[in-house]
Parts: sequence; structure tokens; C-alpha cells
Amino acid sequence: ALQDLGEDAPAGLRRHVALVPYGGYGRRALAPFSDVDLMILHSPAARRKVSVLVTRLLRDLFDVGLNLGHSVRTPADVSRLAGRDATIYSSLIETRLLVGSDVIYRQFRARFDKLRQRRAARLVATLLAAREHEQAHYGQTIYLLEPNVKRSRGGLRDIQLLRWLGYVKFGEPDPDRLQLSGALSPQDQRTVREANEFLMRIRTAMHLHAGKAQDVLSRREQVRLAELFGVAGTDALLPVEAFMRDYFWHTGNVRYLVSRFAASVQPSPGMMQVIGPVLGHQVAGDYRVGPREISATGRGLVKLRTDLVEVLRLSELANRYDKRIAPATWAAVYRATPHYSATISAAVAERFLALLDQPPRLAELLRNLHELRVLEKIVPAFAHARGLLQFNEYHKYTVDEHCIRAVEYATGLVFDPGPVGRAYRKIKSKRTLHLALLLHDLGKGLPGDHSAVGRDIAQQTAARLGLPAQEAELVTFLVHKHLIMSHLAFRRDTGDEALVVRFAVEVGSPEILRMLYVLTCADLAAVGPGVLNSWKVEVLTRLLWRTMQHLGGDVADASDWGLEPRRHQVRACFAMPEVDPWLEAQIHALSPGWLLEQGPAQIAASLRRLRALPAGGVDAWGNYLATSQTLEFLVAADATWTRGLFYKLTGALTSQGLAILSAQIDTLVGGLVLDRFVVEDPDYVGPPSAERIATICSVLVESIRRAEPPTFRRVWGGDRGASRKALSRLPSQVRIDNSTSDRYTILELFTFDCIGLLYKVARELFELDLSIGVAKIGTYLDQVVDVFYVTDLSGQKVEDESRLEQIRRRLLAALD
Repeated sequence: ALQDLGEDAPAGLRRHVALVPYGGYGRRALAPFSDVDLMILHSPAARRKVSVLVTRLLRDLFDVGLNLGHSVRTPADVSRLAGRDATIYSSLIETRLLVGSDVIYRQFRARFDKLRQRRAARLVATLLAAREHEQAHYGQTIYLLEPNVKRSRGGLRDIQLLRWLGYVKFGEPDPDRLQLSGALSPQDQRTVREANEFLMRIRTAMHLHAGKAQDVLSRREQVRLAELFGVAGTDALLPVEAFMRDYFWHTGNVRYLVSRFAASVQPSPGMMQVIGPVLGHQVAGDYRVGPREISATGRGLVKLRTDLVEVLRLSELANRYDKRIAPATWAAVYRATPHYSATISAAVAERFLALLDQPPRLAELLRNLHELRVLEKIVPAFAHARGLLQFNEYHKYTVDEHCIRAVEYATGLVFDPGPVGRAYRKIKSKRTLHLALLLHDLGKGLPGDHSAVGRDIAQQTAARLGLPAQEAELVTFLVHKHLIMSHLAFRRDTGDEALVVRFAVEVGSPEILRMLYVLTCADLAAVGPGVLNSWKVEVLTRLLWRTMQHLGGDVADASDWGLEPRRHQVRACFAMPEVDPWLEAQIHALSPGWLLEQGPAQIAASLRRLRALPAGGVDAWGNYLATSQTLEFLVAADATWTRGLFYKLTGALTSQGLAILSAQIDTLVGGLVLDRFVVEDPDYVGPPSAERIATICSVLVESIRRAEPPTFRRVWGGDRGASRKALSRLPSQVRIDNSTSDRYTILELFTFDCIGLLYKVARELFELDLSIGVAKIGTYLDQVVDVFYVTDLSGQKVEDESRLEQIRRRLLAALD
């Protein structure tokens, strides 16, 4: 550029300027479409002269298509700005001289290194805080379905963080040189190198395919890259699942290694260094319990390197004293893990079971034991579950992380004031529940139904740990039946008393029922944020109470449960001196679901509105349900509007952007219809306005009277289920159950969600001449499980095989 400027170039400028690549360009590690970061470094004397060069240089680089990020600085400028801003500081750690004045470049590096020496402690804290802030945006866990290869936890940014911390602490960012100096072990250096190569290969392939910077490993990209890299699947694992297991293996190793390294370079607070030894105490000469953490003494380290019992003893002490384990102590265990025996002694089993009995830091300790590869020494099935991603939309996390998060949710209930917390505190054997939670999904990724495979794993684990026969049987039951309560609550009509009785008989005792209830809530909570909402807790709690009646357990307001007591309470709301035949007939016609899920005053109010309907009349009203943070809409109509009512109402609710959770459809005496929908309104947090409820009610009434189909909102990303369906091995399914209910044929539909899906299915059921009695609508991320209790138009179950096959085919066609 100086040569091209010729006479326009200021005299002597070459001696005062240096071009300095930094960031990925500085360490020669660019992906194809990464930014090219270049600093134009100059002496103070050249400040006014350098602008001519910068203008010409930027124009030339732009002409050749480079996406240049640039800055123009003196060495003093760099030192001042880097001391204030962690992003600037970290980007300038790895630089090199491209061309220009070596003197200017060395001045810059000398100032930069002095900054490191003077402010090392503050720089470490600043770099870690900046990374923590970034992780809060891109995900605190490595186990995300669609991670960002660069910025998500365990990704390339964490490898960069290790390099930055290495420079601040040891003056050297390169992992190879850090290993030579003893700052990294050979195993850690190899881990970093292999992970960096793996992640850069992925990132490069994504950039080249997209033709631009692309760092999000979307599900579509996962499938494409698994095929591109020739990853082989198994009978139980898709190639994409095997590929993502490798991904999580590397990012898990990076996350743990960088966490240890970061802890090792952080200086202890000055006051803590003074008072720590005074306030702390030793445990049998093996461990020191300090104000913040517990660490191994020299003698303790010797024991930890050879005996798995000591690892569990240490974990138990950390739990008892509610202290974290010192990073250096964990590092010693990590290095010793490959040498522990594959068989476990009775002492190891006893220590592990004792650990499971104490909630305070249980999930954290289990996660640490898993990261150290210790947990799989005790529960071998955890080795298979490590980084196992099930390629569907039910779970946000991998199988191993999901199981540990389920334990984490349960142990967090210790002080929870709600019904789940109360049930958890009443459970006598916490270790039984915690073990069942830890094992409940480990059957995934293996041939066969995961609940049945999980039963076998539970039996093997119970035998390995030497559990008493009764406890082993209970753990096995909880793992095998961990879905039963969820399926009953959200896919079946729990107003059917016979169904609840059968469930109570299968469970057998109040203690087991409480365990199953907490396990179900924990399982849902561990699927992903927001999956266990207030409405689901309410539905599960109602089932808990009703089942507890049949088991002789304690039930809040038990006298309110039962059909006849509820009918009596409804009658009392009318305070009529004489029997009203119309009212009596309608009360007896109400389904058990209506009677048991509504309060007496609500039922009475609905019957009053129903009675006030004129011929051909329609009425709709709504309420906000604070306990479940949902909306309830009720629709009353006379016999004129019975046909097709359900599909019209679902279309109307969907057109208003509402998510339907459940529906109860009652046809009463004289053909009168009373429908109830429970919905979520994503447009509001908390109660919606009265105007919003009135608008929805008006739309409901209008939908019944008009013939035109509804129009649905177009939501950004709202149809992503349709595109993701093509990526899944899970086809749409229609299952027919004619054995559970004496009155209804039950249809279960499994598919990916899309806008207007429920309306389309409901209309298909109408065109099939089926009448819907109960609908349960379940959405799990992008997949739905919709359940319909149906009869034919004469009110009978559908039992003809050819007719059932026709229904199945028509519904599958509607789903696809």
C-alpha cells in the first residue's frame, strides 16, 4: 500500500507502522468466513500521518473481498483500552507481526505483558466474568439440542478461554507450551488438541456449506454432517445420535478441563488465605474442611488415588458440611479414575447409597462424579448414557444430563411450600427415590422399549449395590413405571373412577404413590425449561389426591372428593326448597371429569347460564385460573349446534394464538352441550385483560354460527415442527385403545406440532362421524400427543375392526 501511494505516502511512515493480526487471525486459526481482525499499530509521532495509509489499505482489502475488522492504535492506546475492556484484552493476547516495524510491535508486547504482570488477578476475574455472561446467553450446559460450536459451553470459546488464562497466569497461551511447562498434564493437552480439531472440522464444514459464518449446529446440520463425515449408526442409535455423542464427549471434556484450569489460576481472597487455616478443621487427617471448600491433605490424596471408597467418602463429607470440593482435589481423582476397579466392594456400595440419602449437594456431586468417569464405575449404564442425544423434540438435554437434572429438581424440593415439596418431605426413603430418578431413562438408546430396558438396568444396579429385596423391587417398579402417572394424568380421563382404582391397586401404597408423583414432576421438569408448568402440577396433584383416597393416605379436603358429595354441594348452591327435575337431571348427566375438576359454585354458575339459553342460543365465558396460570373457557349451546362444535371451537381458540391444554365435552339432557377448554395464552404473563377474554368469547360464539374456516396467525418459527418432522425417525402414529374405558374408544395421536393441527384433526374426527367426549392435548417442545375419547353418533364405542382401520388411516393422512 505504501508503494502504491508513492509520492502521497508520508515520509518515513514505514518505520512507524506495524500491521498486527489478532484473535483467530493472530493465532492462525480462522474458519472460512470468520472475521479478519487487523490492528494498525503506529508510533505517537505518526498519528496524523497514518490516516492516508489506513484509507488505502482498507479500500484494497475490501476490493479483494476480505471482511476486515480493524483498529488503529498506538502501544499506549492498546494498553489503556485493554486494561478497561475484557473483550479487547482477550482478543489481543495472541497476536503476531505481519509486516512493518518490529520496534513498534515489541513496544506493544512489552506494555501488554507488563499489564498482565501488574493486574493478573483482576484480569483472570474479568475474563471469567465475561465468559460467564456469554454462557448465560448461549447456554450454561454443554447438553443443548442445537449448540453453538463457538460460544456454547465446552465449545471453541472455552478452548480460547483456557489459552487466555494460560497467558495471564503463565505468560503462555499455547497448550503445547503450557504442557511443557507443567501447567497442563499431557492428558489435558491431548484433550484440548483433539477437541479443537474436532470442533474446527465441524465449524469449517458449516461455514463452507452455508457460504457465510454459521456456528449454530442445527438439527438439520447435525444430520448433514453425520452423513458427510461417514458416521455409522447402530440398531438403537441413528448416525446423527452417534455423531452428537462424539460432540458432547469432546465438549464435556473441554468444559470440565477448563473449569479445573480456571479454578487453579484464581488466587484465593487475601483474607481467606489468612483465616482459612484458622477457621478450618481436619477430618481424620485426610481432609481439611475450610470456610468455602473441602480439600484433601497429602495423606488423603494418596488414598484418593487408589481407593474408590475414599472418593465417595469425600463426596459424603462435602454433602454433610455443604462445601464444594477443591478443584485440585477433583483433579487428582480425575487422573486416578482409569485405575479404579470395574467391580465395586460392599464399602463402595454403602458409601454411594449414603450419598444418595442426603439432598444438599447431591446433584452437583453426582454431576462431578459423572464428569470424572467415577459414576459409571458404580452404575455402568451411565457410560452408555454419556452425551446420548435422542433425536426427537421431547428432551432439551442428553440422557445423562436429564437424569441428573431430575435428581436436582427433587432435591431442590426440600423447602418448597407447594404440594410437590410437601410430598417429597413425607417420603421416608429419599435414597430410593433419588436412585430411581438417576436410573429412570438409562434404557434409552438401547434396543427395546426404554422403560422395559430400564427395568433390567434397575434390577442389575440394585443387585450391584446390594439393596435389600424390598427396596430393589421398589426401585425397579419406579423405573419401569416412571411414565404411568404422566400418561394417566395427561392422556386419560381421570374422571373415570375405575381407571383411578386400577392405578391405586397397581401402585399399592401411599409412600410409593408419593414417590411416583415426585418422580413424574421431576422427570417433566428435567425435560427443559417451562415444561413442568403450574397447570401440569395441578393436574398431577389432583390425580395424587384422588388415588390417595383409595390407598388410605392423607388427603387434603378428602371429603370434597367423590361424585355424590360433589353433586350434593352443587345442589346446595341453588338453595331451592323443592327438587328441580331439570336441574337434577343435568347434575346427574354431568361427567365425572366436570364434577371433580370444577368447584361446586363454578358448576352451579355454568348450569345457570345453560338454563338461560334461548332456543338456538350460544354462550361463552372465560376465567383466569391463578393456581395453574391458565385460562378456562366454557361454551354452552343448545342441540341446534351439536354437530361439529368441537372442531369449530378448537379452530377459534387456535386462531387467537392460544395453546389448548385440555378439553371436556359434555352433552347433557335435551341435547344441551357444555364444553370446557383449558388454555395457555402466550401473549400474556399473568392474568389477561378483561377485553382479551371478552374478545376470545366473542370469537368462540361467532365460530359456531358461521360456516367459514378460521384463519390462523403466522408466527415466526411457528411451523418449524413441519420441517423438523423430516429430520426425525419418529413417524406420525395413531394408536387405538378399546380396553381402558368401558364407554369410549380412545385415540392417541403422536406427531410434530404445526399451526392449526388440532383444528385439522378435530375436523377429520367430525367428518368420520365420531363424537368427542374428552380431549387431552399434550405438547412437548415441537411434538404433540393428543388423546381423544370418542364414540359413534349413537354414543357407542367403535369396535368394528374395518371401521377402526379406516379411522386410523384417515387420521394418519391428516397428520401427514
